Amino acid sequence: MTDPEARLDELRALVAHHNRLYHELDAPELPDAEFDALARELRALEEEFPEYAVPDSPTQAVGGAANTSFAPVVHAVPMTSLDNAMDADELRAWADRVARGLDGAAPTYVAELKIDGLAMSLRYEAGELVQAATRGDGRVGEDVTANVRTIADIPHRLAEPAGGMPAVVEVRGEVYMSTAVFDELNREYEAAGERPLVNPRNAAAGSLRQKDPAATARRRLSFWAYQLGQVDGGPEFTSHRQTLDFIGEIGFPVNPEIRGFDSVDEVAAFCLDRQEHRHDLAYEIDGVVVKVDDLAQRDRLGYTSRAPRWAIAYKFPPEERTTLLRDIQVSVGRTGRATPFAVLEPVFVGGSTVAMATLHNQDQVAVKDVRPGDTVIVRKAGDVIPEVVGPVVSLRPDGTEPWVFPTHCPACGNPFVRPEGEADTRCVAPDCPAQRDQKVAYWASRGAMDIEGLGEQMVEKLTAAGLVKDSADLYSLTVEQLVELERVGETSASNLVAEIERSKQQPLPRLLTALGVRHLGPSASQALAAEFHTLDAIREKSVDELAAVEGVGTVIATTVREWLQLDANQAFLERLRAAGLNFGDPEAARLAAEARAAIPQTLDGKTVVVTGAVPGHTRESAEEAIVERGGKSPGSVSKKTFALVVGEGAGASKLTKAEANGTPVVPAERFADLLDDPDGVVAELGNAD
Repeated sequence: MTDPEARLDELRALVAHHNRLYHELDAPELPDAEFDALARELRALEEEFPEYAVPDSPTQAVGGAANTSFAPVVHAVPMTSLDNAMDADELRAWADRVARGLDGAAPTYVAELKIDGLAMSLRYEAGELVQAATRGDGRVGEDVTANVRTIADIPHRLAEPAGGMPAVVEVRGEVYMSTAVFDELNREYEAAGERPLVNPRNAAAGSLRQKDPAATARRRLSFWAYQLGQVDGGPEFTSHRQTLDFIGEIGFPVNPEIRGFDSVDEVAAFCLDRQEHRHDLAYEIDGVVVKVDDLAQRDRLGYTSRAPRWAIAYKFPPEERTTLLRDIQVSVGRTGRATPFAVLEPVFVGGSTVAMATLHNQDQVAVKDVRPGDTVIVRKAGDVIPEVVGPVVSLRPDGTEPWVFPTHCPACGNPFVRPEGEADTRCVAPDCPAQRDQKVAYWASRGAMDIEGLGEQMVEKLTAAGLVKDSADLYSLTVEQLVELERVGETSASNLVAEIERSKQQPLPRLLTALGVRHLGPSASQALAAEFHTLDAIREKSVDELAAVEGVGTVIATTVREWLQLDANQAFLERLRAAGLNFGDPEAARLAAEARAAIPQTLDGKTVVVTGAVPGHTRESAEEAIVERGGKSPGSVSKKTFALVVGEGAGASKLTKAEANGTPVVPAERFADLLDDPDGVVAELGNAD
């Protein structure tokens, strides 16, 4: 580095600028990972070159200044920030520092999920909520009491604890927006042609800063409590776990995923496990907060200028990064749907290097207003297809123009069509080569016929050579034909022919999926196969009979029926039959019909939801037992649910919704009784309406 002082000045300005955007304006331009990298670089340079240190560096601050639109609140106990650990080695290095600070004593730890939301301080006097404040700069926050009162998880009056109500209790936690609410709001915004919310964290923060509390209420925010601040006249605590128990006792939701550990290696294993399963939750997390449990040890460790020495945030790998948008192109899928996608400067995000990302549809490109040449935010969450979240407008080059969706298919040159009322633009040409290739590639994909070695590049070779015009042609390919193709050896050709032959025995649900009928995915294919057992039986059913199958419905039933009635598709199926593909088991269909006729329809018209383990059953077999008796067993609780069966490991959200709806709750041990006499079991348990 030729001029460290200049770089320090640049970094301080950048970090201060993005701090303000994030904490004060709820309009961040950079993903968290990009901002963290800037802040870490700044701290490292300040340590390396202390001669250039300045007292007002943003590394000495916590959060950002309070928003002047709200009344200021001075925190009685400062709300500090946390230092970060980016991997297990940094976590262990923190644990070593803790041990040294405790003269070698081995602490126990509490690990909590790091909820991606907005820190909140809730002050109660004589048990009544009197003030809610954001963290702000750690010393002064914003008074958002009226808006916080609209959050259902936050009590207006505390429950009486065993030792009596303290004069003052300050509870701290995280206000967040569930992923379900976030997705629902974005669907509404998309339908209205409005710019979508960027992520649940920003959406939660923006919701809390609405001038009208009714607007906050419509955002349906949630809250997890995780810490006490000021407490006057309360009980004496010796551990963090005791404070959490007290917080739960006075009526707050405490996250059920909090765990205690005796060693940092156990903590590291927990962090890695939560990282792997972060998307199993109903809310977003971006790490794990690790704390020393013993409060006396915390006092010994103390604080730095901005963070406690007794806690650290283990940050997960970033799922959002910025990169250059090189171009926007359009791909045409097997149904003719035209999907715009971004060609990117490759960037490592979400555990892999991403060079392309979806832009969903024509309207989404217009709403996000991303343009070639933009610096864009790219998001990749787990196995989800990477997407472009939006542009960093402040970095947009001069002279760029909004991108315009093409009018003609790039594969066949025919005009695109956008049916009235639909978001998708389509190529409707029956001879479009892009649709043909994508149909064959989808047929061979892992979720369909699972033909290894038959990816898009091989499909393009086969269609270009005139060997394959549709998926049925695959079953007449020979090794001799394949070795004539460019860069296909005899071993590869033999393996591919063997894979195609093997696919003939794939079960009926995979065959149904592979047909590529619009709206018919793996779940509905499985449901149809389980109900009717053969493709021929499905072909004979009416729309109403198909729609009556749980998980199918009228839309899927209609498209399936229409597809099966087309002469070209019937001819295609007969070619598959002649090739020897598995069309199902007629004997199984006959036996299933006889078995169903013998089972009493005790649950006819009733909906029973299962959550957790049921003795003697897998999840699938429990649901099957319900369906066999005429009932339905969807995955979620509604006001129409007759009963919720609850076993070990039950989902808290289902139980909470059942209690809110007044839905009868049946222990898993009574499942067999429920199957035999549902009304009697519900009445016996005292849960009858």
